[in-house]
Amino acid sequence: MKKYSSLFIALLLLGSNTNAQQSKPAESTKPYSIIIKGGHVIDPKNNIDEVMDIAINSAQGTQTAQTATAVEGKITLIAKNIDANLGVKVIDAKGMVVTPGIIDLHVHVFSGTNLKQEYMNGPSSVWPDGFTFRSGVTTVGDAGSSGWRTFPEFKKNIIDKSQTRILVFLNIVGDGMGQNQQNVNDMDPNMAAQVAIANKKDVVGFKSAHFGANPFIPLDSAVKAGNIANMPVMLDLTYPSKPAISSVEDLFMKHLRPGDIFTHMYRLTFPFLYVNDQVSPLAFAAQKRGILFDIGHGGNGFTFARAIPSVKQGFVPYSISSDLHISSMNAGMKDMSNIMSKFLTMGMPLKDVILRSTWNPAKEIKREELGNLSVGSVADIAIFTLKKGNFGFIDSHNYLLKGTQKLETELTIRSGKIVYDLNGIGGRTDKESTILTIK
Repeated sequence: MKKYSSLFIALLLLGSNTNAQQSKPAESTKPYSIIIKGGHVIDPKNNIDEVMDIAINSAQGTQTAQTATAVEGKITLIAKNIDANLGVKVIDAKGMVVTPGIIDLHVHVFSGTNLKQEYMNGPSSVWPDGFTFRSGVTTVGDAGSSGWRTFPEFKKNIIDKSQTRILVFLNIVGDGMGQNQQNVNDMDPNMAAQVAIANKKDVVGFKSAHFGANPFIPLDSAVKAGNIANMPVMLDLTYPSKPAISSVEDLFMKHLRPGDIFTHMYRLTFPFLYVNDQVSPLAFAAQKRGILFDIGHGGNGFTFARAIPSVKQGFVPYSISSDLHISSMNAGMKDMSNIMSKFLTMGMPLKDVILRSTWNPAKEIKREELGNLSVGSVADIAIFTLKKGNFGFIDSHNYLLKGTQKLETELTIRSGKIVYDLNGIGGRTDKESTILTIK
């Protein structure tokens, strides 16, 4: 008898739970999976710089499975005062800054255990997901870690397994960035272009870097690949410290093309861009011609001695990037939010900092579907707190700049899903959840 009584009670409870669920509005009927409310939205592409709400589509709320797949994880609405009852989850972003997901165009994420290759499947690169989302970054550009020969391994082991969107500048050296990058015979523009064209989803350009002799040799080869594939070239002149350039003017006016990228623009050992702490006329002429200057902070690519007077004189970057790798992230660079904060401290307006970290990089690599909060675009979103206080920022040579404001990443959304949440603002808010406090 006791056995049947227990069964009756269980059935009774099940029925009451079912009735409760039927009387409660089903979350599947809500059109938005996430609503971000009350944040200061900065979207340079769409010239938004004010308090707005953002709604992200819920696939469950669409009419058909086919429609759901097409719109899932996309931005559905940007407006003032979106009804919070229409969202499955509501994030209170009042007092915070809401931006497109940050695009970091210069990183090294072809990580592995090949000790000889360093960045090409080597120990200096990092696994992307562990270091991107926590600084608001949703898209990265790997800057030449792999070449056309090693790209398939990079794609299989890292790109296809990462939540971070990884786009690639193929090294003009087929073997990639490592012990063979001085090998002129391994610079094959035709093979590089073929691999790039066959992998347009992942490859966005070519990289010429770290060459110890005349840099025109790998650069011209990379430009040839760029012409074939209709993609930009990123040039890195960090080795040796004084590049053996026969004509600096020819570098910017003849060898590089409009739309090509010159990284590490504020490196201390680029005297040809400065004359007695004044930005040289050549630097401005190159900028006017359409050469896109990039930060590439790194472990040796950014100095306040160059950056501070340059910003004051109007020689500002087209894109802000980190040159993320093991040594740079543990030194002055830290992460993208730290670099962005440095530019705030140097006097660049917040909207301009966001522009150079989102929409400009998207245009730079011809991926204009990224770096913005347009309705219908993928919901890659970063939420920051602009903290006030006393802060210190360090450059690549350990010089200190003091400031009174700093961006701190609160939450990152990638393709409509929360992938990083510092203080739980995207945590469970349903009535069944419990907020624990220690008294």
